[in-house]
Amino acid sequence: MTSSASPRLLRPPALRPGDLVVVAALSGPLHAAYEPDLAQAVVVLERMGFRVRRAPLLDVGRRRWWSAATPAEIASEFNALLRDSEVRAIIAHDGGQTALGYLDLIDVEAIVADPKPILGFSDISLLHLVLYARTGLVGFHTDLATPGLGGAWQRAPSARRAELEKLYSALLTGTEPLGALPSSPSWECWRPGRVEGRLIGGVINRVALVQATRYALPLDWFDGAVLFWEEMGGQASYVWSYLHVLRHAGILDRIGGMVVGIPHAIDGLDTPDASPTLPEMVLDVLGDRDIPVLGNVEFGHAGPNLPMPVGVRVALDAGQRTLALLEPAVRPHATTAPVA
Repeated sequence: MTSSASPRLLRPPALRPGDLVVVAALSGPLHAAYEPDLAQAVVVLERMGFRVRRAPLLDVGRRRWWSAATPAEIASEFNALLRDSEVRAIIAHDGGQTALGYLDLIDVEAIVADPKPILGFSDISLLHLVLYARTGLVGFHTDLATPGLGGAWQRAPSARRAELEKLYSALLTGTEPLGALPSSPSWECWRPGRVEGRLIGGVINRVALVQATRYALPLDWFDGAVLFWEEMGGQASYVWSYLHVLRHAGILDRIGGMVVGIPHAIDGLDTPDASPTLPEMVLDVLGDRDIPVLGNVEFGHAGPNLPMPVGVRVALDAGQRTLALLEPAVRPHATTAPVA
């Protein structure tokens, strides 16, 4: 794709009632203990009005090392789903450590010919970023099926579950902007300001990794963008290091704003005097870059996830603690004009 500060978005057609959504093992395997969570995720998707099918590799006990199968096998099944016109959306069962192994095997021509939502986060961040870079495809950074829809959603209060279900349904079926995402008291203004720009991001380590590949997003695509990121596991110092990777890459000099997800299981962040807080680290690396920063937003491994569609324009007002989607993630179905 030719470098451009304003890439043309590739929006999938809006889903309709009865459309087929496939749950696929795009990275990690399905462990027997989580079969009930997957079954519950299917119930959630069916309640939204979709037909649901499990892809063949999503089979309890099937695994190869830390993955559901070899990268070539996962890519083959993924490509088959991309080429299948009956399949209208694909949601990853879980994250993991596999997507890097098959980035070069994805049928991007099939995506351009028949774009469809690919949902998930964590390791799936790589797919969102790479496919956005290669085709302009909107990346649906949302909850995964098994640990998300079937796990975190089920532990949330019933009112929150209903709110999320309505939000996800509108994301996939609505052709009008969603507007302001539902905020909560956890949201914090780390640096005030207001900006509009395209959402780009994911797990911060995956953002850094993808920029080290030949599928890196052109640097000028970050001009004025709202960078969103989260992280789980590891040390607090790792987050600081990844932020510096983005600084050295020139990304922090170009973005217009930043949204940070709730950190999860990061050693040191909750230990007084052992390391700086997350806001302190972020502001330390940003230095005198005067951009709005909104923190502790509900996306990422802390779950449940608010949708953060990669490539869609948003309005961020950190001082007011608001984030609004200014564009739809899907497009209306093409209509055929009557023949004269």
